[in-house]
Amino acid sequence: MVFASFSTASGAVINALYVVACVYVYVSLIRQIAARISTNALEPSGPTFGFAEAVLAVALVAFFLLTITLALSVEPKKIGTREIVSEIVFQVGLLLFIVAFLRLRRLDLNLLGGFSKIGLRRTLFTGTVLLIAAYPLIALADVIVQHFLRNGAGSSRQMIVEVFTGSETIGQRVLIIFLAVVLAPIGEEFLFRFFLYGVFKRYCGWFLALALNSLLFAAAHVHFPSFAPLFALGCCLTIAYEWSGSILVSMTMHALFNAVMLTLLAFPEILPQ
Repeated sequence: MVFASFSTASGAVINALYVVACVYVYVSLIRQIAARISTNALEPSGPTFGFAEAVLAVALVAFFLLTITLALSVEPKKIGTREIVSEIVFQVGLLLFIVAFLRLRRLDLNLLGGFSKIGLRRTLFTGTVLLIAAYPLIALADVIVQHFLRNGAGSSRQMIVEVFTGSETIGQRVLIIFLAVVLAPIGEEFLFRFFLYGVFKRYCGWFLALALNSLLFAAAHVHFPSFAPLFALGCCLTIAYEWSGSILVSMTMHALFNAVMLTLLAFPEILPQ
């Protein structure tokens, strides 16, 4: 019994140190970003988003707010293969539209998004480390939400998660994996971090842009019980993007996060749900 108590206490200490270390990592990143931005404030800025991009951003925000309002006003419908395919087509179409718009505006996407700023190995390493550091922050937000929802106010699992765990065909699971691990990280990071955050930052400053971008990212998933964890995830992804200067880092983090979640759902014996 003494050994069990010691093991429990040691585990609690290790977890506490892990959380403190992760908080320190992101606080340090925020301080480095703030210092760099203040240093570069007097230097000539490179290519950036302008008025046309701001108009498009406002239109996209209005579209998302309308979609969120409509989704909250109707009963959730069961998601099947057809709905998953429609979501894939929509995300690809929206991504291509924004890319085409920016190319017509003669903006250098590679320079703006830092696609070639760092190598593949560094991208994978940085994304993995920053995701590991983000997990306690996301988990803490989830614990707080579940505390307030302990009376059964709602499920903490998003509809797409329910579909994945309840899917009966391999084809449907493959579609969900492709959507969650490949398409969503690319499309959502390009939309929320690269484009919307870039426009918000241009007119609101980076810190307010961080908050607005993360709020919209969480709200766009239209699932109140997971709003706080998604907000925390959005903040970590935005900080990673701003600090590294490469959107590929946040895309890597997003893809790994979704892959881990789906793995735990597919093999629940690995970790209690």
